[in-house]
Amino acid sequence: MKTIHLIPGFVLPMLALSSCGKKDTSPSVKLLNVSYDPTREFYVDVNRAFAAQWEKDHGEKLNITQSHGGSGKQARAVIDGLEADVVTLALAGDIDVLNKEAQLLPADWQSKLPNNSAPYTSTIVFVVRKATQGHQGLGRPGG
Repeated sequence: MKTIHLIPGFVLPMLALSSCGKKDTSPSVKLLNVSYDPTREFYVDVNRAFAAQWEKDHGEKLNITQSHGGSGKQARAVIDGLEADVVTLALAGDIDVLNKEAQLLPADWQSKLPNNSAPYTSTIVFVVRKATQGHQGLGRPGG
């Protein structure tokens, strides 16, 4: 089983690159990113830019493949032996289990990167009518 390295999720490219039909003899690096479903489209542009920069800096083609699914399901697949090079999951608990069950990263993984290893946050907002009088009125008829 591989040790998982912490890299900010917004920097990681996750789409496989093609050789466009040319025979290529340059060195190649292969990576597998195991991620949660909503990130699939996000990484398309990031992958291209990252792979181009990698080739420029290292002289190697970068071939990145993806595996997408529910965050918890992806964590379980890695614990069960899916050879991920990069893991980008939705919930801290799904990442914690990679340490607890398989020791694939340190228990203090969140302290290793800025912002508690969260490249972004999101806010859930509930909008209710003024007459609802808070959450108590939501279940009442007309509430």
